[in-house]
Amino acid sequence: MAAVLANPIARRLLRIPPSYFVFLVLLATLWIARPNMLNLNIMGIFVRQIVPLGILVLGQLVVMRVKSIDLSGGGIILLINYFISSGTFPGASMPFFVVLALATGLAIGLFNGFMIGSRRVSAVIVTLAVSIILVGLVQFLSSGNPPGDVPKLFNDFYNTKFLSVPTPVLFWVLLTALVWLLLSRTVFGRYVASVGENAEAAHFSGVPVQRTVILAHTLAGLIAAIAALVQTGSIAVGSVRVGLDLPILAVAATILGGVVFGRGDGGVWGPFFGALCFALLFVVMTVLGIDEPGKLIAQGVIILGAAIFYGVRVRNP
Repeated sequence: MAAVLANPIARRLLRIPPSYFVFLVLLATLWIARPNMLNLNIMGIFVRQIVPLGILVLGQLVVMRVKSIDLSGGGIILLINYFISSGTFPGASMPFFVVLALATGLAIGLFNGFMIGSRRVSAVIVTLAVSIILVGLVQFLSSGNPPGDVPKLFNDFYNTKFLSVPTPVLFWVLLTALVWLLLSRTVFGRYVASVGENAEAAHFSGVPVQRTVILAHTLAGLIAAIAALVQTGSIAVGSVRVGLDLPILAVAATILGGVVFGRGDGGVWGPFFGALCFALLFVVMTVLGIDEPGKLIAQGVIILGAAIFYGVRVRNP
């Protein structure tokens, strides 16, 4: 194994995000099993379903680039869904809910960032605790029952298309491009790269490490709020369970996309295809007639594969 990894070609291949290979394998499987499914309209329906996950991945990759992690996204999605569907703000307009959601995500992300960046508390403990608190709060406020319906305008917007492509998918692509620009073309992006490479060296080089970590988590909270708006529009009803499985899938898709926790490596488009892999996996499993338990097992295999890849990348920089 060591001899193989010493090969320059093998090392170069190891640096290619595995999400690209998984995506091609799933695409080839679908082409062989049911080529008629490779239709823009059909694929658009399936891809649209994982847009909330894809958006959440963007926040996850930002914090992982600064050697942190965020598991609070599920709680943020659930709380915002409750705000919109519970009737707590009767007669409120869609812009009001959008501002409320973004403010909620910013506040929670800022709290996470302050506790992790300033108080040096474990990112896993803080963000997991925040998620549990938010889930418990929603359970308490709703008495464990689904809150109600979402304003029709949310679902109407979610179902729109532009040039035959679902609007949420185009929005996801645009948001991914914006995050790519932020990380590759701005001072903040250079700070993120420096902190991820070596936080101590970055500190002595004048990089505001603490502020960068705080801003990364604040941005992740904002992005989670955007994911919550899209997720709420997609289901069109209140829920006491929506989004709770997304944070761990976001971590898996991010690692599958080549972002290595603890090293600050990785780009944006690898995780983008990592999220697409889960959409394509759902299509392939459905075509092959595999039921829900089989889909869960397949998801677990992908997550396990991502973990193995992560271990190999960490041992062989």
